[in-house]
Amino acid sequence: MRTGAGGDAALSGSSAQVAGDGQTRAAVVRLLLEEGPITATAIGTNLGLSAAGVRRHLDALIEAGQARALRPAAWQHKGRGRPAKQYQLTAAGRGRLGHTYDDLASAAMRQLREVGGDAAIRDFARKRVQAVVADIDPVAEDGSESTTDKAAEIADAFTSAGFAASTRKVGNGVQLCQHHCPVSHVAEEFPELCEAEMDAFRELLGTHVQRLATIANGNDACTTNVPLIPVQSTKPSNTKDRAQPASAHETPEGVR
Repeated sequence: MRTGAGGDAALSGSSAQVAGDGQTRAAVVRLLLEEGPITATAIGTNLGLSAAGVRRHLDALIEAGQARALRPAAWQHKGRGRPAKQYQLTAAGRGRLGHTYDDLASAAMRQLREVGGDAAIRDFARKRVQAVVADIDPVAEDGSESTTDKAAEIADAFTSAGFAASTRKVGNGVQLCQHHCPVSHVAEEFPELCEAEMDAFRELLGTHVQRLATIANGNDACTTNVPLIPVQSTKPSNTKDRAQPASAHETPEGVR
C-alpha cells in the first residue's frame, strides 16, 4: 500500500505531535518533581498550557502510577470554596528519572567499608556533603542573618547538586525539602549519607533540626524541620538549676 504526499505529511505531523507531547510531559514531570505538590492551575501557568492540556498529561501520569492527586492540608488553604487538588510524583515516577551508576556506587562503598570500616563510610559521607555546601558559611551568631534565609541558601546549593530542594514556612519553623535524591537507592543501604546531611544542616543553621521523612525510606521527599524558635537546652546551666530531691512533705502525688 502506497502512501501519497498527503499521507506522508500526515504521518510527519503525527510524529511531531508525539514528540511535542513527550517534551511537554517531561516538563510537567520536572515541575512535579521540583515544585510538587502543585495545583493543575499552577502547572498551566508555569508551562503556558491550557487546563485541558494539563489535565491530559496529569491523567496519563496518574494512570501510569507516576503521579498522584491529593488534597492540601488545612493550613495551606486560603479563601472560600473547596481547596484545589495538588499533584506530586510517586516513588515510581521518581524512579523513572534514573539513578546513575547506583550498582557501581553501592559496590564501591561496600568495598570502602571492608577496607576502612564504618569510620571510612562516615568520613566519605561527610566530605561529600561538604563539597555541596562548600560556599556556605554558618549562620552568623550576631543575629544578622535569619535562619529562613540560611535554609534557602542551603536549598539552592542542594538544587545545584541535583536534589531539587526548596523551603517552606510551616508553623513556627521552616521545612527544607529535597524533592529528588540522586543517591537515594545507595542511601537505603548506607544511611550515613543522610546522617551527614543532617550534621551539615545543624552546623550551618546553628540549631537543632529534625528529619521528618526521607526518599530512601519510601517517602515522597526528604523533609527536614528547622525550628525558628530557639530550642531550650535540657542540660542544667549550673548547680542551682538542678532539681532538688523532694522533701518528706513534697511526696509526688500518687506515691504513698
